[in-house]
Amino acid sequence: MGKKILVIGGVALGPKAASRARRLDPEAEITIIDRGDVFSYAGCGMPFYIEGQITDIDELLCTNQGVRRDEAYFKSVKDIKLLGRTEALKINRLEKTVTAQDIRTGRFQDIPYDKLVLGVGASPVVPPIEGISLKGVFRLYSPGDAVVIRAKIDEGAKRVVIVGGGLIGMEVCGSFASRGCAVTVLEMMDRLIPALLDPDMSLLLEKYLRESEITLGLGCRVSRIIDDGSGRASVVETANGDRFDADMVVVAIGVRPNVRLAKDAGLKIGVTGAIAVDEYLRTSDPDIYAGGDCVENIDLVTGRKVYLPLGSTANKHGRVIGDNVTGGETRFPGVTLTAVFKVLDFNVGKTGLSEREARELGFDAVTATAPRTDCSDYYPKNKPFIVKLIADRRSQKLLGCQALGTGEVVKRIDVVSTCLRFGAAINDLADLDLGYAPPYSTAIDAVAHAANVLRNKIQGLAHGISATELKGKMVGDDDFVLLDVRSRQEVEVRPFNDRRVVNIPIEELRSRLNELPRKEVVIFCKTSVRAYDAERILRGVGFNDVKFLDGSLTAWPYTY
Repeated sequence: MGKKILVIGGVALGPKAASRARRLDPEAEITIIDRGDVFSYAGCGMPFYIEGQITDIDELLCTNQGVRRDEAYFKSVKDIKLLGRTEALKINRLEKTVTAQDIRTGRFQDIPYDKLVLGVGASPVVPPIEGISLKGVFRLYSPGDAVVIRAKIDEGAKRVVIVGGGLIGMEVCGSFASRGCAVTVLEMMDRLIPALLDPDMSLLLEKYLRESEITLGLGCRVSRIIDDGSGRASVVETANGDRFDADMVVVAIGVRPNVRLAKDAGLKIGVTGAIAVDEYLRTSDPDIYAGGDCVENIDLVTGRKVYLPLGSTANKHGRVIGDNVTGGETRFPGVTLTAVFKVLDFNVGKTGLSEREARELGFDAVTATAPRTDCSDYYPKNKPFIVKLIADRRSQKLLGCQALGTGEVVKRIDVVSTCLRFGAAINDLADLDLGYAPPYSTAIDAVAHAANVLRNKIQGLAHGISATELKGKMVGDDDFVLLDVRSRQEVEVRPFNDRRVVNIPIEELRSRLNELPRKEVVIFCKTSVRAYDAERILRGVGFNDVKFLDGSLTAWPYTY
């Protein structure tokens, strides 16, 4: 009889670890138990099923060949015993068994193990809101939830209120809007995606969504969901008394790691509240491994413990655990906190630290905001996006990147994530030999351009001011000039209306320097390229207090 490997959890981590273990040890006795009745499904595809891009929910439950991943599949293809609708109740570490109950029959059994794998995932946070249990209030946690939500839209639900402006909230926001629903997003914090995006980047996302007719309620705490008299949700009310009519309410305010089994068994819980594991993904019990959404990870940029549940991480964990429960010594180094998502036609991504996180952790953060197109601007299919790059001024080490827009964002996030994995500095990123052809990139790619801006700032050649900083400065401060170096035609089409604006096109600046008072000058154009040139011109003739608006008007999130 081979080694007994018991896996608790049948969605992402569990099946991956079990399958890897089977490939390495054909003699092992491998069992997966899960309280659900669907297994190894593509949960990240559920918003796109709701949207209608995926027509059949079975596409998320089956292999590429259309075979459903059920008990029969795991037995015949992988020789893995899968016990569905079976709940793990207790880990008996001394006896090396797990007490489980068949939910259908109520029968208990103690399942033995030599190596135990915890892939128990996370559960959606359910806030203590009055009316949270009414009909018409949903959480997107399983394929069954997605089926019911899509059916409600098909039946005519048009007014959707989403409680939560995080990753899941944004993805389902796009799904509902694409189906023609009137969507309202209520977020308790003062901005969207507060855990990922800095305020200046979040404001750009908010601007896009409002232009797409999404209603945003920021800084709004939901106080209750009101019954229509038949037990169904009809109105969402916030703490400040605002009311939003709803045919459907989706609660998406995040998840918490499932740690009860581990905690009851005396396993160590980490500082993040998730299960603590070492580099081999072992828990504090050397015969028990854990991975996926129930564990914490190491942030490769800072070495701190972090919790960021993602399906990609769970699958990587599964391979490592599959190696190690069969005698291997494979390490999982950590994560760079990379997250990407799509809402309508807008692509958003983040890797590493935000500017706020970097400053809170004591770094001397320097940033560059660089609008670019995802391919050469003369190529007809180019689309715009904005990159924000963060580095440490003293060491010049890269710290993080955020990017958003309708252009190809994820490619750039992946490049910076790779750099972070290997501890790269600004120069390393700027000097990368990235692929270039007009349909795919600009000659100097956006992330390399942003790295060059950082180099200019550190060398004292460039001095930037962010959109949020300038907006605050514009309130009551008249002791500076806003120099617009765009062409007259550009200004006619999109004027920047402010009493401090002076328009001198970049081509005329050298001959019209006498029109500028010797006071602080903040320069802007469309994307900052001309504004930077203008800064060098002014500093070259003795203007000392000169800055350019980072990202200029392309990255300006306010009305002008």
